[in-house]
Amino acid sequence: MYTGLQHLHSGIAYLALATLVLVIIYALIGSLSGRVFTEKDRKIAMIAFIFAHVQLLVGLILYFVSPLGFSLLTAGGAMSDSAARLTALEHPLINIIAIALISVGYIRSKKMLVSRSKFRSIYMMYAIGLVLILSRIPWATWLY
Repeated sequence: MYTGLQHLHSGIAYLALATLVLVIIYALIGSLSGRVFTEKDRKIAMIAFIFAHVQLLVGLILYFVSPLGFSLLTAGGAMSDSAARLTALEHPLINIIAIALISVGYIRSKKMLVSRSKFRSIYMMYAIGLVLILSRIPWATWLY
């Protein structure tokens, strides 16, 4: 079960990262071109929103099932080892913050009235979330 969850978490990561990049570019182009924000634009932003949240859900399940997740914090010594600290604390915490920012961007865009503001809310908050996610990916241990 652990290995399957680990592969699922890695596989969804590719989809989540790709959709985030595409939505950021799409929203940036929409904002710069002065296009009207339509229901199609909202649904496109929702795709990255959903992939990011599914990734978070699988990651949280993996965190509590994995011998490298929560158990590292309870065993002690994780803070002195940079790899253990990344796995046990930094990766989950920063990614939760990133998903929260993505959520704020999506929800704010639904409440705004001006199209340019809607696009701006999406591309700015999604981009900040993406940078945070990329900063805490354990590149050395990521499954290819």
